[in-house]
Amino acid sequence: MLRPIKTEEQYENCLERIYILMQANLKQDSKESDELEILSILVKNYEEEHYPIEKPNPIEAIRFRLDQMGVGESYLTKLLGRSRKSEILTGKRKLNLPQIRKISNELHISADVLVQEY
Repeated sequence: MLRPIKTEEQYENCLERIYILMQANLKQDSKESDELEILSILVKNYEEEHYPIEKPNPIEAIRFRLDQMGVGESYLTKLLGRSRKSEILTGKRKLNLPQIRKISNELHISADVLVQEY
């Protein structure tokens, strides 16, 4: 019977069971596929409570995304202008709402990351 995960041992046991189920060739809507889905939800909830991941700093997120895209800061210059880009990346100026929208749309960074205090 599936129950909420309350201890680290239960968490580890669920991870082991998930691994076993993921190795199997499960049929959709089977008892085992339902078990896998439920265990995954339980593990996710446990991890969110016990191992929270902080959102990245907005400037670090921008730099990381530019690196992922294989483009330099010049790409950001095209979006914001040279002086604004420099002021924002050095922390002299905060992002405003239109800039957040533009960066979010162009770089595909969640707006909730960009609106954080930094």
